[in-house]
Amino acid sequence: MSTATPTPARSAGKRPRVTPFSVGAVCAVLGLALLVLVAARWSPLMGADRTVAVSLHRRAVAEPGLVHVNRILSDWVWDPWTMRILIAVAVVALWWQGARLLAGWVAVTSLLSTLLQQGLKAAVGRERPQWPDPVDSAHYAAFPSGHAMTATVSCGLLLWLLHRHGTGGGPWWTALVVASVSVIGVGLTRLYLGVHWMSDVLGGWLLGVALVGFSIAGFVRHERRDRAAHEALRHRF
Repeated sequence: MSTATPTPARSAGKRPRVTPFSVGAVCAVLGLALLVLVAARWSPLMGADRTVAVSLHRRAVAEPGLVHVNRILSDWVWDPWTMRILIAVAVVALWWQGARLLAGWVAVTSLLSTLLQQGLKAAVGRERPQWPDPVDSAHYAAFPSGHAMTATVSCGLLLWLLHRHGTGGGPWWTALVVASVSVIGVGLTRLYLGVHWMSDVLGGWLLGVALVGFSIAGFVRHERRDRAAHEALRHRF
């Protein structure tokens, strides 16, 4: 009679592991689905975009003081160039410390974000909201929101670098809160100022998270391969 030990079954309550790649993949699929719906001008989505835009614009026209605050936040505090400057500072610091591969990886990811958003804007060619009494203006096509995507990518990369550096406790939670407020806040300012549709901002968030997830997963994979190669070489000699 066979006495083979049965293969242990997986725990029924075990949750699948969440990785940067899996998060990036989910957000990429959702972002591409949203892109298709925007390009096809899916009526329910267009209607929801219009409802949100009209409601916020009515409030903005009646609240010039709040408009001024939103313009400062959108055009200065959370402007894409402000975010790129933060990334540039991080890249220079990494390069100075000798982490040149990581510095280049972060710089290339940030550059890819800009190229991707501009490429999609040109490909989709979506018009921005048009108002007889605008409270702000913006250039280029609408989808995806460059402000939302740049903030997502920049803050995501900076949080990743802090995590790699071993930042924890109060400083980590402070950075996480600041990053979250920045990413969500810049999207809301673009909506309030009437220069983007709701789906533009959502698309920027989703595609930004996807790019950061794939970038982190790619670098970690490269590190593992490099470490394995060094170990194999060390054992060989």
